[in-house]
Amino acid sequence: MARRVSRRAFIGNTAALGAGVWITGRQSGYGQESSPNARINVAFIGSGGRGGAHLGPCAGENIIALCDVNERNIGRAATTVEQNAKKAGRDVEKPKPYLDFRKLFDEKEREMDAVVVSTCEHTHAIAIMLAIKAGKHVYVEKPMTHGIWEARVCREAAAANPKVVTQMGIQNHASNNTRRVVELIQSGAIGGVTEVHVWVHRSWGWQTAENAEKNKDMLSTQERPKEEQKAPPGLDWDLWLGPAPYRPFHEIYFPGPKWYRWWDWGSGTMSDLGSHMNDCPFWALKLDAPLTIEGFGEGPAHPDLAPANFHAAYEYGPRGNMPALKYHWYQGSMRPPMYNEIVASRKWGDGHLFIGEKGMLLSSHGRHMLLPEDKFKDFKAPEPTIPNSPGAVPEWLAACRGKGKAMADFAYSGPLTEANHLASIAYRMGKKLQWDPKALRATNCPEADALIKREYRKPWELKT
Repeated sequence: MARRVSRRAFIGNTAALGAGVWITGRQSGYGQESSPNARINVAFIGSGGRGGAHLGPCAGENIIALCDVNERNIGRAATTVEQNAKKAGRDVEKPKPYLDFRKLFDEKEREMDAVVVSTCEHTHAIAIMLAIKAGKHVYVEKPMTHGIWEARVCREAAAANPKVVTQMGIQNHASNNTRRVVELIQSGAIGGVTEVHVWVHRSWGWQTAENAEKNKDMLSTQERPKEEQKAPPGLDWDLWLGPAPYRPFHEIYFPGPKWYRWWDWGSGTMSDLGSHMNDCPFWALKLDAPLTIEGFGEGPAHPDLAPANFHAAYEYGPRGNMPALKYHWYQGSMRPPMYNEIVASRKWGDGHLFIGEKGMLLSSHGRHMLLPEDKFKDFKAPEPTIPNSPGAVPEWLAACRGKGKAMADFAYSGPLTEANHLASIAYRMGKKLQWDPKALRATNCPEADALIKREYRKPWELKT
């Protein structure tokens, strides 16, 4: 314990002196290294699932540590790191394995330059804050945090350490299609947008067994299991739980993404796909904190499980030259009222519909169109103003080197995360929330405070 205190004191003193980070053994100014070709020392916190998917984009860097509460994930990731190095024709020092990311920071903090956080969302904030406080660049999978207060303090920490490069993993944010849609909306192609509808087909969460089968949910449950099962070999269940309430292990929670439907560890589809699908309108319409939020499911909220089918309604005020806005999210069986007329016949899948004073814009993954089509048949799109991206992770790595900007940094993705979580809280409270973003409170619903900032299981804490 004495070592931890001493390390924290050292960080505080050096930060006050404006010290930089170490990149491949050379001190520099948070990504402004002397050689633009120098490899970045990256530690992975969460090495399976999305973490494993990020090993490829980071293959050109020095992956010095692999952390995961599941030893099997570490083993698979280590093999991938070795294979990637061989393909590149270079030797690789075997990354050091860790189960507990707190120990990783104790032992590797001075050596690492950046971290990739891909744990379950209920441990994101603690890992993020350790990295930012230590002056390390951070890439975190969506959603940025499990809760609203966590998103706010992580965003504020990043703002207080501007040399740290942050990025939330929103693949659509890095797509050329999204960037063209943002340009169209902001150039006034369909005039002032007063209404937006966003929908996704995924229907995972609390629903009847019959609907779960019909909607192709991966499992069906209506209540938390009472029995305890033995955790799989190699999984440290207590570490997996981290700051969340203690629950006995059960296969209905693990592996992912089973856990994401439980309020203890996730917020269902809204916090997951909402990070992707709400991103384009949020960016295009320069959104931040809503004025009001309301959530609707199939009956009252379940105490433990997020809803499978859900509709959220937001109200936003005017922003600069943009008018007030009504914003709607739909998931599962719920759809916008104009869906059959405008969307279904085009076999569009998940998407967004922007309704403006001069027309509409329909968009989704990789495509978009202006409506009505006959009105816009001769329309010429504006010249691109937002640079194309090499991808969410490569964009972040380039920004760590001082080249360009990570476009989904915490200044942007923090408010997006807060807005997504607000919808779930409104639903759980069963009322339309009046939101005060400065106070971080629903002014008409003080009982929501416990969901905005929840208590951590001891000894876990988030040091701000």
